[in-house]
Amino acid sequence: MNTSIHSAETYPALRMHIDGEWVEAGDRRTFDVVNPATGSVLAALPLVDAADLDRALDAAQRGFKIWRNSSPEERAAVLNGAARLLRERIDVIARNATLEEGKTVAETRIEVLATAGLFEFYAGEAKRIYGRVLVRPDGARSIVMKEPVGPVAAFAPWNFPIANPGRKLGAPIAAGCSVILKPAEEAPASAIAIVEALVESGLPAGVCQLVFGVPNEVSTHLLASPIIRKVSFTGSTVVGKHLMKLAADNALRTTMELGGHAPVIVFDDCDFDKTIQLLTTAKARNAGQVCVAPTRYYIHENIHDRFVSALSERMAALKVGNGLDPDVQMGPMANSRRPEAIEGFLQNAMSRGGRILTGGERIGNEGFFFQPTVLTNVSNDMRIMNEEPFGPVAATQSFREFDQVVEEANRLPFGLAAYAFTENARTANRIGAALESGMVGINAVVLAAPDSPFQGVKQSGHGSEDGPEGVAACLVTKSIHQL
Repeated sequence: MNTSIHSAETYPALRMHIDGEWVEAGDRRTFDVVNPATGSVLAALPLVDAADLDRALDAAQRGFKIWRNSSPEERAAVLNGAARLLRERIDVIARNATLEEGKTVAETRIEVLATAGLFEFYAGEAKRIYGRVLVRPDGARSIVMKEPVGPVAAFAPWNFPIANPGRKLGAPIAAGCSVILKPAEEAPASAIAIVEALVESGLPAGVCQLVFGVPNEVSTHLLASPIIRKVSFTGSTVVGKHLMKLAADNALRTTMELGGHAPVIVFDDCDFDKTIQLLTTAKARNAGQVCVAPTRYYIHENIHDRFVSALSERMAALKVGNGLDPDVQMGPMANSRRPEAIEGFLQNAMSRGGRILTGGERIGNEGFFFQPTVLTNVSNDMRIMNEEPFGPVAATQSFREFDQVVEEANRLPFGLAAYAFTENARTANRIGAALESGMVGINAVVLAAPDSPFQGVKQSGHGSEDGPEGVAACLVTKSIHQL
């Protein structure tokens, strides 16, 4: 493992953006941003106080009055311009994202390109916000219109430091809303780069505020304001439920992309080698810190032992190290909390008869590295089969019957993502229909695309991001009846 490829010299000064002004730390509180590959401090991030939040709210209110009256062409021009700047700056943005979050540069480059593509899609959707005229007698008419919901309070997590802020900003800007965005304090430079691209592409002052702060302080302050009309949150189910309670006081609209615990069903007629390859890549992606990561592996008993042996071999061969190293396949976990959490899951499983086939330990004494791990002989009384691990651990069970594995897959209250692997078309159709999940991958592990909705069901949330549904979530319907 090589952790020597790191530098804070290229990491930017950190700031917030309120009412068209870039705000430095001054005498504000600060948060130390840490490089997860080394444990060293990259920079100090300014945190908002109550006065900053009041200013952001006032600016968002004024910005909404401006932006709601903008033309679709104006909104599209800003989004297309930002997409162009993101592509031009991909090397710098990707490097900074790896420095602060840890994932490989190959992954952060994909995030930049995905965000640029999403902005371009939303630029097109800004021109496709349609209404309709209803037929009425005697010259009367009824018009159904779509209008922007209003100022949006948006909260983005650290695991996709570029893509998550892009999602939170692109849809409301396309719809004509203003936004107050609070990204994760652990990975701020990525969000700053997104806002810079939008501002430099002509987004008016007040339309986008970027703030950082103590999460509960910021959410409580913003959601108590009558200025905010909608909340968009990506994160844990526990925090999402808390925000929904706060939102209820002002009857705010909510979009919630919450926790998952994705089942993976591998039938005995799968393309064995391809399935192993895809699931190894998906498990190593961002060190397993992905809300749609495969976590509960149900393998048909006819191939279970051979499958877990092959999966263990592939996982053990992954090169783990600093994400800036182009040869590395998995970077560190994002913060010191994550290796501790994974150790807790594994200790619990081992105390109940679980068996580690590969991995299971931290790597080195610098940074937050953890071995890719395959855990077998698991049972439903283990924490890892009930709580989202959010790390590089694959927990495996065997199954025999279709109905049995469907019941197991749907057992938990979560329903964000699910996966199945089979070469039988009828089985594919049946399992796609049977799984209780907002997104299902069949012989595929990529679930996100600009034109496709991204959403969960049950306690994994509600509402959609991406696709036409992402913009629709930022619109309200008005009916005008005229005689």
